[in-house]
Amino acid sequence: MTEAISCGSRLMQILAAYGVDTVFGMPGVHTLEAYRGLEAAGIRHIGVRHEQGAGFMADGYARMSGKPGVCLLISGPGVTNAATPIGQAYSDSIPMLVITSVAATKDLGMGRGRLHEITDQARVTEPLTAFSAIATDPEQVREYVARAFALFETGRKRPVHISIPLDVFKAPDDKPVKVRSAGGEAAPAPADLAAAAQLLAQAKRPLIIVGGGAARAASAVKMLAEKVGAAVVPTIAGKGVLPDSHPLAIETTLDRGKTQEFIESADVILAIGTELAEPDIWMDSPLPMSGRLIRVDIDRSVLARDYDAEIAICADATLAVEGLLDALPDAVTGGFNGSNAIADLRQSERDNLTPLEQKHVRVLDALRRAIAPEGVVYTDMTQLAYTGYAFFPTEKPGKWFFPVGYGTLGFALPAAIGGKIASPETPVAVIVGDGGFQFTLQELGTAVENKLPMAIILWNNDSLAQIRDGMIVRNIPTIGVNQHNPDFVALAKAYGCHTAEPTSFDELEAAVTAAFAADGPTVIHVRESADFLA
Repeated sequence: MTEAISCGSRLMQILAAYGVDTVFGMPGVHTLEAYRGLEAAGIRHIGVRHEQGAGFMADGYARMSGKPGVCLLISGPGVTNAATPIGQAYSDSIPMLVITSVAATKDLGMGRGRLHEITDQARVTEPLTAFSAIATDPEQVREYVARAFALFETGRKRPVHISIPLDVFKAPDDKPVKVRSAGGEAAPAPADLAAAAQLLAQAKRPLIIVGGGAARAASAVKMLAEKVGAAVVPTIAGKGVLPDSHPLAIETTLDRGKTQEFIESADVILAIGTELAEPDIWMDSPLPMSGRLIRVDIDRSVLARDYDAEIAICADATLAVEGLLDALPDAVTGGFNGSNAIADLRQSERDNLTPLEQKHVRVLDALRRAIAPEGVVYTDMTQLAYTGYAFFPTEKPGKWFFPVGYGTLGFALPAAIGGKIASPETPVAVIVGDGGFQFTLQELGTAVENKLPMAIILWNNDSLAQIRDGMIVRNIPTIGVNQHNPDFVALAKAYGCHTAEPTSFDELEAAVTAAFAADGPTVIHVRESADFLA
């Protein structure tokens, strides 16, 4: 008699049916039934050194592939260790499915002191997810997986956490695997498109602000900008939606004074797929706008938040922008139409760079020369990346990933590993500071184990420099920001990484180029105080 397949094993088949080919995780005694079915389902498992790494890798995988990233973790500490990357994915609207064990159904909420017990585990991740649920039988497992992928398919994409009790993991599941579809993305209302198109057609100084929600609409955004003669400024998540080389493109300087003045002078503003949140503008109050505002977003709550939009369009960005193009008249007057105003603004923002930012730009220019246009950069919360999100030239969306809203340290390295797993042929670089590197540096082991050729640019200023500088400006003692660092090169070698310590820009470029062709990761150690950067 054939032994019945367990719910845990069947779950892996269900995930494979939804297109999952990779799972990031760390085996534990409570998740063994899921691991029983991994190989048979044809799913690759990437073992991590810490559950936080699994979460960030799933995030990075999703950003690169456009598919949901999946984690398989234990209950209790596995969940709390992964809470930070779940929060980052929530903030940046990244599709992530987190599957964990939880206490057996008879123990749920009982507080018996079971191994890894949290008395109400679903509530731990509830504020960090689109939904967090405990599946109390195999049928609910299927139901919650279907709901998760429906959410990933349509609407705002955010993490989902499904907890599976120990007895449910082991329970038999003899039902066939089926996949449900949620249908297409939300279409805009024709009346809203007609009203918005009329405003844009009549605008004398139209401006488009693009966020991460506009990334898949890049081609249509370019056509719309050219049609109406609109300047385009991206948020950090929208970097590259319009190529930086385009004459209508403003660099990612939404948080800088001259750009904010420029925006205030626009008579019609179209904001696509962006919350216009604090990390986009670094202001306590909303972005100053004198013009009439049109907002496009898949999340209806965003449309009613913080700003008075004259026209609010709840729709998928691509469908909305393509609809606007169709609704515009053939002849449109106004717009910048080759004006020098955009070029003058870009030059003005660069003229206002601090000496440290000027140093950063020289480094970033060297990296740009070494990283092919199709290359992808994952960055951490570090000063080099703060300058880079504005001034690292990018021609396409999805080429510069930065932990924007949640702003966690330790994102870059594991997220880049996930990205490289998703797209092995894509050159992947990491920009990480000495402080953030130490949050997740143990995942060098994962990169070495999987033989991932990555260029890891470690920017070392022997401090948490942004916080240190803020303390100095405010006349606060610099407490806790000048940490003792290890010998990073020796540490990287101990993990089996290649290493480089460039002493010129030519050597920096050569080290990055060589890293992409290596048989594993390369840690490129660059000190902010290096003589060649002076």
